[in-house]
Amino acid sequence: MKKTTNFLFLAVMLLCSAVIMAQSTITGTVLEAGTNIPLPGANVVEKGTTNGVVTDFDGNFSINTQTSSGEIVISYIGYNSKTVAFTGNADLGAISLESSQFGLEEIQIIASVAVDRKTPVAVSTVRAADIELKLGTQEFPEILKSTPGVYATKAGGGYGDGRINLRGFNSENVAVMINGIPVNDMENGRVFWSNWAGLGDVTSQMQVQRGLGAAKIAVPSIGGTINIVTKTTDVEEGGNVITSIANDGYLKYGLTYSTGLMDNGFAATVSAAKTEGDGYVDGTEFSGVSYFVNISKEINDSHKLSFSAFGAKQRHGQRQNRQLIETYRKSERGRKFNADWGYKNGQVTFQEDNFYHKPQMSINHYWDLNDNTSINTSAYASFGSGGGGGTAGTFKFGFDANTGQGDYRTGNFGPINFDKIVDENIAAGANGAETYLRASRNDHNWYGVLSTLKTNLTEDLVLLAGLDYRNYKGIHFSEVTDLLGAQYALDDGNVNNPNAALKVGDKRDYYNDGLVGWLGAFGQLEYDVNENFNTFISLAASNTSYKRIDYFTYLDSDPLQETDRYNFFGFSAKGGANYRIDANHNVFANLGYFEKAPGFDSVFLNFSNDNINADAPNQKISSFELGYGFRGEKLSANLNLYSTRWNDRTETATFQQPDGTRAAANILGVNAIHQGIELDFIFRATSKLDITGMASLGDWRWDSNVTDVSILDEDQNVVETVDLYIKDLHVADAAQTTAALGVNYKFAPDTRLILDYNYYADIYADFDPSDRGVEGAPDAWKMPDYGLFDVAMTHGFKFGPFDASLTARMNNVFDTEYISDAQDGTGSVTETALVYFGYGRTFSIGAKLNF
Repeated sequence: MKKTTNFLFLAVMLLCSAVIMAQSTITGTVLEAGTNIPLPGANVVEKGTTNGVVTDFDGNFSINTQTSSGEIVISYIGYNSKTVAFTGNADLGAISLESSQFGLEEIQIIASVAVDRKTPVAVSTVRAADIELKLGTQEFPEILKSTPGVYATKAGGGYGDGRINLRGFNSENVAVMINGIPVNDMENGRVFWSNWAGLGDVTSQMQVQRGLGAAKIAVPSIGGTINIVTKTTDVEEGGNVITSIANDGYLKYGLTYSTGLMDNGFAATVSAAKTEGDGYVDGTEFSGVSYFVNISKEINDSHKLSFSAFGAKQRHGQRQNRQLIETYRKSERGRKFNADWGYKNGQVTFQEDNFYHKPQMSINHYWDLNDNTSINTSAYASFGSGGGGGTAGTFKFGFDANTGQGDYRTGNFGPINFDKIVDENIAAGANGAETYLRASRNDHNWYGVLSTLKTNLTEDLVLLAGLDYRNYKGIHFSEVTDLLGAQYALDDGNVNNPNAALKVGDKRDYYNDGLVGWLGAFGQLEYDVNENFNTFISLAASNTSYKRIDYFTYLDSDPLQETDRYNFFGFSAKGGANYRIDANHNVFANLGYFEKAPGFDSVFLNFSNDNINADAPNQKISSFELGYGFRGEKLSANLNLYSTRWNDRTETATFQQPDGTRAAANILGVNAIHQGIELDFIFRATSKLDITGMASLGDWRWDSNVTDVSILDEDQNVVETVDLYIKDLHVADAAQTTAALGVNYKFAPDTRLILDYNYYADIYADFDPSDRGVEGAPDAWKMPDYGLFDVAMTHGFKFGPFDASLTARMNNVFDTEYISDAQDGTGSVTETALVYFGYGRTFSIGAKLNF
């Protein structure tokens, strides 16, 4: 018995020794080929097993294998996987992963993509895999809602109607670029996300550069820059089919296919998707088709060509008008209540809707002159067509705020009874339409060229320089869309055709063109003193020209029908430095000053050609920021302090001169200060569990009162005195305090669970500072604080020979009721504020099959 026991003990010991001896420890660092940027979160798996780890914040990994020799597979979304053999303990050193997308490295140069721990700006990056998981049925800007300084909402709740504020600045003062091409409206600076409704399907990465940002060209980045890089074309052949369903009749399906890089140097990727649904908010039915195509050609080692086109044709009903909180309370539909729709002949008909199609096309040429110099050029064009619906003639759609009763409403707080209006218009006969529907159109033709030269002057000094040319024509008019049973509608808006009898499709009320020209030049020097110290200085200058043509307000024979061009010079200067104290710590600082040309409507006041503010002053912005970063084995964290001063915000006063004509005067001194502190972190508790978080504390206020500003006529007589009592009032329309906490648990390489909590506080209802003309004017109404829980899960599996995945997402898990947007009423008074309620609980389930 004793001999048997000894034998078993010896056998067990030998077996354990064999297993121990069979194990190996493999280490290495995973980098992006070409840039040598670390790839944190890359999967490193022992081939044929489920044994795996992920790389740390600097791309490093260490894996204990189950055998003494074999292969490890390294993979990262957007890059080609690499298999590396090992024998025994080994340090594999730097392992470079090639991008799975043709020309992505060159696009990143044009797009001014910031590099972590090198570019001295506050930056957050969201990659394709996280976009796919987090988007669901949310609006595209909402992907960024856990980013410091960001406040993103669905606004009225219609498809594509989302909005985003960054450090307290709205979209007019946040630069949005797609592949380095600015997409802010060239007349007013706004971004309409419904124009890009399919962007989430084709985004490779989205980077938020808060504050000055890394963009070299002159863009309106007072609050920051949202830098979107789309997919190019895949190097490897393949594709996928997607479908998803969600609450309120949401249905989406799509297809993507890539040829891969063929022997003749060509590669192509095409993608298309259809989305439709009823909308969470009443009367916001929607339908959209998005598409993307990229065709690339590798001509030789020095030249590459790439053509891209993408767009989204969509139409959706809108909740255009905010309501009193009490109105939502009294309506049976609660937070889903929408007053801007009804029925006509049994079909849903919108009082307010939006329809648009804005394809963007570009031809990119990548030219490597030699090992040190390259020129990357993008020539682009965009043709926008569409607008927003509304009513014309006698307004009949109102209702009593207390009872919900209206002459043209079906029930209390009910939808509009369009049939009653149709009957009245038919009865009116030859008198024409008393009430009808119209659309305000905002078509445009937009062309541009953006070219960037990059050259290594020395091993440590890099010069980037280039040109930025844009030409824009905005075509604005109102058109008849539905006569509601009438034979025609009378309109006297056109002095060249007074009392016109209009049919559907005819222009009405106004018709004018806005012409905007832009020519800019930029230059940037990047100096790497050593591997630990990087600095840059950047200069940009631009000339913006405006011209207006009005076809309705002035006779064709009137020289005032077409104005002269008015030019405005703008510039920017910024610089910064980043110092890596050691492998774990870095600090950075940046500062800058730029002057932004006034908007189109600030030059042509009151939409006229004879009331021109030719001396409209530039807005002046100065910014300063300090940052600290920590990168440890488990913890990555960033701390930023910023201060942005916005001086001479465009403000004008119009007045009547003795001869009866109107004139304008600029009011200077309308200034605001935005300052705050931001913290974000990722803690890798285990190889499977990541905990993320952020906190953003802002203090955004109007800086000083503007009093006793005398408005003088041309004879120097005082015709008006302007007072603005705004000192220390809060800048409105965004949460000044935000926080987020998230859990990301990886059950397996292809199975993840995400829990997110976002908190918003210190939100003041939107108001116009010009309305605060009385001393002691109150602050705007402070909206209630709120917090939301979201959950998402994705699971990858084999479906026959194919890789497949299922993704489920639920937003606002606890169905929290909250107000997301508000317009101030009489200041600090809850009962007079006009608001939008946010969405309640929503869900989506999607499937993807890769082939």
